[in-house]
Amino acid sequence: MDFKAKLKDVPEEPGVYMMLDAEGGIIYVGKAKNLRARLRQYFYRSGNKTAKVMAMLEHVADFRYIICPSEVDALVTENNLIKQHKPRYNILLKDDKSYPFLRIDLGEDFPRIKLVRRLKADGAKYFGPYMQSVNIRNIFDLIHTAFRVRDCDRDMTKPSRPCLNFHLGRCMAPCSGKVTREEYGAEIARVVSFLRGNDREVEKVLTERMEHFAAEENFEVAIKYRKQLKVLDDLVRKQVSALPKDLDLDIFAYESNGVLGAVNMLIVRAGKLVGGDNRVFRAADDDIASFLYQHYSVSPPLADEIVTDGAADGEALEKALSALAGRTVRVITPHQGVRRQLLDLSHANARDALEKYGTREQRHALRTEGAVVQLGELLGLATLPNRIEAYDISHISGTDKVASMAVFEGGEPRKAHYRKFRIKTVEGNNDFACMKEALTRRLKRLEEGEDESFATPPDLILIDGGKGQLAYALEALDECGRRDLEILSLAKREEEVFLGSDPKRSILLPRDSVALQMLQRVRDEAHRFAITYHRNLRASHLTESVLRDIPGIGRKRAAALHKAFGSAENVRRASREEIAALEGFSESMADKVLAALGAVPAAPDAGGDGDKGEE
Repeated sequence: MDFKAKLKDVPEEPGVYMMLDAEGGIIYVGKAKNLRARLRQYFYRSGNKTAKVMAMLEHVADFRYIICPSEVDALVTENNLIKQHKPRYNILLKDDKSYPFLRIDLGEDFPRIKLVRRLKADGAKYFGPYMQSVNIRNIFDLIHTAFRVRDCDRDMTKPSRPCLNFHLGRCMAPCSGKVTREEYGAEIARVVSFLRGNDREVEKVLTERMEHFAAEENFEVAIKYRKQLKVLDDLVRKQVSALPKDLDLDIFAYESNGVLGAVNMLIVRAGKLVGGDNRVFRAADDDIASFLYQHYSVSPPLADEIVTDGAADGEALEKALSALAGRTVRVITPHQGVRRQLLDLSHANARDALEKYGTREQRHALRTEGAVVQLGELLGLATLPNRIEAYDISHISGTDKVASMAVFEGGEPRKAHYRKFRIKTVEGNNDFACMKEALTRRLKRLEEGEDESFATPPDLILIDGGKGQLAYALEALDECGRRDLEILSLAKREEEVFLGSDPKRSILLPRDSVALQMLQRVRDEAHRFAITYHRNLRASHLTESVLRDIPGIGRKRAAALHKAFGSAENVRRASREEIAALEGFSESMADKVLAALGAVPAAPDAGGDGDKGEE
């Protein structure tokens, strides 16, 4: 496509643009104050494109755009499109990463403090979020130690007896009518004051109680209060000097090495640094504004100020975040003072996360994608072995014969594609024939297309063994007309590799190569999967055998018991009613089963109940 020609028709208006691949899929979504100027940066030669952008542009076949009334609308539209299409080159924040908050609903007659992970527009007060450096459970316990507020979910409209917390002096017992709504509300107000930064009163209460119990030589309780004072002291130490005690800040810093990006987030609540977190990702843009809007669209901002730098459209971001929060939210870029120091600290944390994650990711990439490439090079394979299927056989003296199929893609297990086989045609102890049957059945499923795993052709088939095992496997490929598939066997003793394309030649891969280590992992995983299946199958047969020995229990009833309870021991622990509820069972039959397993004495035989064994 002639991108430069198409750019002439792009308006100089705010909006959202979408990069498309050859199949028309959206691989990146971005926003712009000026669509034409922003898109020109991608398609005109420039030496300042990052490696991430260059990698994305190799896959761009077309682009589309949407004109928006304002930059704020562009920011909102961009976020909606990212959530809808999940483009591979955008920052994608998973919804499952949520942080804990403390929630107090002051609209209730007798509010309680709750731990929650989602903010709701329900009129309640929320405090947080609390991250790794602060244990929210400790704060929760501290509140219930220092303040006499309820932690139960009792119905306050129905009077009841006070619980143990009342007698321990930890609750005012609103459930029993021992306190008025106003008195309890005053205690809740003290909790809110504490969460907003007033530590002195809590310290005074805890100290007085500790000294009281110590004077009574109740040292066990006194120690508990001392521990709570330590929790409070740890929290007070997080006070950021020169910040007002009632100030809430969220600080964000972005760092990139051209391939990976990292965002660090620091949380200041009531003037205290209560947590921090890092997000490391691959993305084609360094747009901190998009990250912030996506982050806060899950949990609207509680902070008075968002401190960051690099947000070119800070005014639009302010308006968008204020709309989310339902109040004015300031986005500031400080150049000096304590806010600048906190932002610099956030940048240092982001750089550290980037360095650690980059090193870890490089090691992981070497063991996975790197191993796939190295294996292809060392064996001279025509196709990169991205999908490897490994097979193994398990049985005991030819009984309960099974085969496993473990699948690795990109050097990592694809467990959803694992499959298992019960060997049907092989008599006796013949691993070679078992392998041939398993491969034949798998390859015949290749063209059916009903099962995603079976419908995906392997780039490489791996079997455990030497030349003999390989010969039988090649027979399966021949009979199915699939000699185009590459196959190898890995002999355990010397870790020799025999390729199906040249079965007479033995190949020894370097012992320290990631390629050999990956083959060993794949082989061992197939072995583990086969043994696990065999053990489960054998246990099932043993259970059914024990159950079939019970008078009146045939194959079908034994299978029904095993399916319902899993083992003979679980059947023994079951109740008469649970067994009688199964199809084909009655209460008298249930009594016989339990008696035979030593659970209850047999019921008197009243001449039969119509149940007959099914052999």
